[in-house]
Amino acid sequence: MALALKAAASYQPAMDIPRFHLAFPVRDLAEARAFYGGLLGCPEGRSSEHWIDFDFRGHQIVAHLAPDEVGHKSTSAVDGEQVPVRHFGVILSLPEWETLAERLKAAGVKFVIEPQIRFKGLPGEQATMFFLDPSGNALEFKAFARDEMVFEK
Repeated sequence: MALALKAAASYQPAMDIPRFHLAFPVRDLAEARAFYGGLLGCPEGRSSEHWIDFDFRGHQIVAHLAPDEVGHKSTSAVDGEQVPVRHFGVILSLPEWETLAERLKAAGVKFVIEPQIRFKGLPGEQATMFFLDPSGNALEFKAFARDEMVFEK
C-alpha cells in the first residue's frame, strides 16, 4: 500500500514504561491486516485463522475474529465533541501526529472527530483525531507539546 507508514518494528525490550496488551474484535482478518499492517504500518507478529498480533508502537494489540462484537456504540461529550466511549490509540510526538493526520486524509479515511487541538489554552491541551477501523473500532491518536502535559490538571 503506497500510503503505508514505514513498517519498522517498534518493540523495544528496554522501554521505560510497561507495554500494554489489548485484544479487540474485528469482522474480517484481511481487512484488519490491511488497515493495521498496511495503512497504520504496524508490523505483524503471530497469527492464526482466528487472530493477528500487531506491534502497535511497541505495544501488543490483537485483532480477534468476532464479527458479532464489532463497532462502537456510545459517545460521551468532551470539549464540545461526541467522543466514542470505547476507543484506543497512542500518544505520538506532534510531528508524528501531523504526518499521520495528513497520511490518513490522503488515504480518504473518514474521521469521527477531525484532527484538531482540544482544550486550547488549558491544562492538557492536545492535538487529537478519532477514526474507525473497517470493523467500526474507534481509534484516537493524540499529541502533546510536552510529555508532562499528558496528566496535567
